Amino acid sequence: MMAEDIQHNQKANFNGLTKSAKSGASKKLTIKNFKDRPELTDSYTEDTWIKLRDAVSAIQNSTSIKYNLEELYQAVENLCSYKVSPVLYKQLRQVCEDHIQAQIHQFREYPSSSLDSLSFLKRMNRCWQDHCSQTIMIRSIFLFLDRTYILQNSLLPSIWDTGLELFRTHIVSDGAVQSRTVEGILEQIERERNGETVDRSLLRSLLGMLSDLQVYKDSFEQRFLTETNRLYAAEGQRLMQERDVPEYLHHVSRRLEEENDRVISYLDQSTQKPLIATVEKQLLGEHMNAILQKGLWMLLDENRVCELTLLYELLSKVKGGLMTLLQAWRDYIKSFGGEIVSSPEKDKELVQELLDFKDKMDHVTQRCFQRNDNFINAMKEAFENFINKRPNKPAELIAKYVDSKLRAGNKEATEEELERILDKIMIIFRFIHGKDVFEAFYKKDLAKRLLVGKSASVDAEKSMLSKLKHECGAAFTSKLEGMFKDMELSKDIMIQFKQVCVRRYILLNTQMYELYKMVKLQEVCKLFYLGKHSGRKLQWQPTLGHAVLKTEFKEGKKELQVSLFQTLVLLMFNESDEYSVEEIRTATGIEDGELKRTLQSLACGKARVLNKMPRGKDVEDADRFHFNSDFTHKLFRIKINQIQMKETVEEQVSTTERVFQDRQYQIDAALVRIMKMRKTLSHNLLVSELYNQLKFPVKPADLKKRIESLIDRDYMERDKENPNQYHYVA
Repeated sequence: MMAEDIQHNQKANFNGLTKSAKSGASKKLTIKNFKDRPELTDSYTEDTWIKLRDAVSAIQNSTSIKYNLEELYQAVENLCSYKVSPVLYKQLRQVCEDHIQAQIHQFREYPSSSLDSLSFLKRMNRCWQDHCSQTIMIRSIFLFLDRTYILQNSLLPSIWDTGLELFRTHIVSDGAVQSRTVEGILEQIERERNGETVDRSLLRSLLGMLSDLQVYKDSFEQRFLTETNRLYAAEGQRLMQERDVPEYLHHVSRRLEEENDRVISYLDQSTQKPLIATVEKQLLGEHMNAILQKGLWMLLDENRVCELTLLYELLSKVKGGLMTLLQAWRDYIKSFGGEIVSSPEKDKELVQELLDFKDKMDHVTQRCFQRNDNFINAMKEAFENFINKRPNKPAELIAKYVDSKLRAGNKEATEEELERILDKIMIIFRFIHGKDVFEAFYKKDLAKRLLVGKSASVDAEKSMLSKLKHECGAAFTSKLEGMFKDMELSKDIMIQFKQVCVRRYILLNTQMYELYKMVKLQEVCKLFYLGKHSGRKLQWQPTLGHAVLKTEFKEGKKELQVSLFQTLVLLMFNESDEYSVEEIRTATGIEDGELKRTLQSLACGKARVLNKMPRGKDVEDADRFHFNSDFTHKLFRIKINQIQMKETVEEQVSTTERVFQDRQYQIDAALVRIMKMRKTLSHNLLVSELYNQLKFPVKPADLKKRIESLIDRDYMERDKENPNQYHYVA
């Protein structure tokens, strides 16, 4: 119990005893009726003092007081009224000092065995408690003296402060007593830190004593912090070797909670800041790099949200902790993401793995790192860094991933889910430097989807274009948007062409699918188109054509919706029921790879209108095919999907080369634009300007080649005296 608490409780006990005396003193501090005042004589003064001294001694010895407390209070007031306050104060101080001096012997003579340290602390606490209660009782009797003479003399301490001063001077300031008291307290705290149960009320009372006596910092706190530093330095070294990082983090958190609880329970509030700083320094600051090197990547790999949150909270308390964590976090993302991007064997799963990794890192920043902007920005920088370590390929794969999601037949997601996927893809897309590579492959795939009607949703297509337009500007999507306009225009042209066919070639309808009639119709279409659009060249894409065949099976009549190559193969079975692969190849002229995919779709898919001998999934040169008249299907019109040929290496290289060619044109245009505006520039400034204007990565060597090309073509020239200086040639 603190001294202030004791003082408060004791005051409450004596309120009733001194009520009338205090009431008189608080009004005028003098006796109104001077006739009732006893005559001042030496004998009266002596007798009164003896009475007061006996009362003080009784209080100090815990015996009963012979006199009425109100009478004693009145006696003090009488003596003060007779102007003997200085003598009375001096005598009271001497009596109290004599008593306290006598108390020191019990502590000096106390056994020094470590087993007696707790009993020593209890005796010290009992002495302190007694002293506080005695001082409060004495003060209640000498209250008039305390509120008049002592209050009017600022150099004199109050009776309570005098009691504290005497106890500090004669008891606590004794070297041996103070040392033993502090060592005993430290021993109890160490026991508690080791898991033992201690008397917290005893520690609270003794540490309150040191604080009240104003020796807490000098006598206790410094030694306490030194011992704390020693303890946790050793503990940190030991546990970092013995425990894994999650277990160590929970231990540190528990230790910090324990130390905060000690401050609340018995330590002085002023100790909290240096104490917690000491624990954090020894358990976290000294091992920060080791904790991150040993455990951060493991925590992130295993998605240990709880421990990552704890790690962030703990390191945020240490100077430089979050910056160190930030760097380790950035390094992890670069390393993990770099492995995803740099592995060609993982190209099929690359985009999905990037999306999953981004989701995982977003979850960590939101749940564990409190959405700290520094960590979010570091994550973006790290993604941008590793994703461009492998130029062009990620952009190409992202375009193909979008194609797989927007292509018809993708039943993995609803429209809402598809929209969310596209939003996530756009986040990854922002990190790519070579967006022109993405544009080239996206454009090629979009054209295929639109031409063969394989787009899953026009709304989804337009939503993706809108996102690209918002991200890269209208110039980036102008050609892509033009494709949709071309498709609308194509529909109108085909409607007009069909009308022409109805008017001029109506007789073709009866035998329209015979080969020579199909060729004839193709010529008619060519003439029709060129007649409407002079100066254009019409290029046919036979792989993208389709037709509807009317067929008779034993089950009945069916309509087959098939590709042009499937049409050519099936029409042969009007002449004969069976053909070899070589016979079909010779008759149709279809390229070998395309022919095998066509036969595979007709004989090995879900709708098997041809039978293959021998059976099997793959088509070989020795196989034979015959018409399956027993074919059955619940639908009248059946769509037989052509097996799509994967993008060839040649197509991929061709697309990439077109991108590089376009880049050269853009570099040339940027060079001319800059030189025309600046007229004269040094090589370094010109290159710097180019990097600011170009929106794709380019090597300095490539820029040098383009500069040389423009010099050869007389768009610019070198300075005759300074070869690193260029001039624009008008």
